[in-house]
Amino acid sequence: MDHILAWLMGLLSLIPGIGSPPPQSWNGYAEADYVYAASATGGRIDQVLVHEGDAVAAGDLLFVLEARQLLAQLDAARAQTAAAEASLANLKSGARPEELDVTRASLAQAQATAALAQQNFERSKDLFNQGNVPRSQLDQAQASLDAAQAAVHQLEAQLKVAELPAREAQIAAAAANVAAAQASETAAQAALDNRTVTAPEAGRVERLFFSAGEVAGAGVPVLSVAGSDALKLKFYVGEADRSQFALGDIVSVSCDGCAAGLTATIDHFDTDPQFTPPIIYSRDERSRLVFLTEAVMVQQNGILPGQPVSIARIP
Repeated sequence: MDHILAWLMGLLSLIPGIGSPPPQSWNGYAEADYVYAASATGGRIDQVLVHEGDAVAAGDLLFVLEARQLLAQLDAARAQTAAAEASLANLKSGARPEELDVTRASLAQAQATAALAQQNFERSKDLFNQGNVPRSQLDQAQASLDAAQAAVHQLEAQLKVAELPAREAQIAAAAANVAAAQASETAAQAALDNRTVTAPEAGRVERLFFSAGEVAGAGVPVLSVAGSDALKLKFYVGEADRSQFALGDIVSVSCDGCAAGLTATIDHFDTDPQFTPPIIYSRDERSRLVFLTEAVMVQQNGILPGQPVSIARIP
C-alpha cells in the first residue's frame, strides 16, 4: 500500500502546478559597453578602414577624413617656422662671414695706407728740420697721415659692430616670431591629426553609420565599437526580492541556445526604484517597485548584446 502511495505522489509531482515549485528567476538582457568613434572636426570621409564585425585593437585606424587643405596649411606653417628660426639665428650671429671678410680686407688696406703716410710724414719732418722743404709740404704730409689713421679707426669700428649680434630687442622680437610660428605649426598638426580616428580600446566593430564619401559632422559618430570586456547583464528585482541579493553574489545565467553552467557577478544596484504608474506608495503598489540590478559575466561566451537571459540565485 505504501509503495502505491509513493508512486502516486511521484506521478503527481510531474504534473505542472503540483509538486516542488521551480527556482525563482528574473528576466533580463545582455548589454555591451559601446564606444562611439567620431572626429572632433567635421568633414567628408575619405576612407573607412573597418567593416561591421571586425575585431580591432586599441590604436587601430578606423577611418580618415579628407585632409588636403590641412596638409597644405601644415606645410606652410613648417615653412614659416623655418624662416623665423633662420632669421633669429642670423640676428644672433651678426654679419655674414663674407661681409666680415670684405670689411677686414678694407681695414688691412687702410692700415697699409696709414703706415705709408706715417713714413712720408717722418721723412717730410726731417727734411723740414734741415730746411730742405717748405712748411706747406710738412703740413700736407701731416694731413695725409691724419686722414689715413681716421680711415683705420672707422673700419675698425665697423668690423667690431659687424661681429656683434643684433640688439637684444631685435633678438627678442625674432624669438617671439619663432614661438608664434611653432604654435601655428602645432595647431596645424593637431588639426591634421583630428582627421584620423583610431580605436580608443580593443573590441569589435558593431555598427557603421557612415560610408566613404559621406559627410560627418563634428562629434557625430561614424561607427560604434563594442568593448572586449565581459558583457553586462541587466535585470529588474522587485522590492520584496531585493534583500536576496548582495554586491559580489554569484548568480546563474541561462538563455536559449547557451551553454549550461554560466554565471555572473552582481556589481551594481540602482538606488532609484522604477515605478509602474500610478505612483502610489500603498502596500499594493509597492509590489510594483523594481530596482535595476547589473551583473558582469564571469565566462566569455556566445551571449550577444541584446539577447534575453534569465537570472537565478545559486543556493
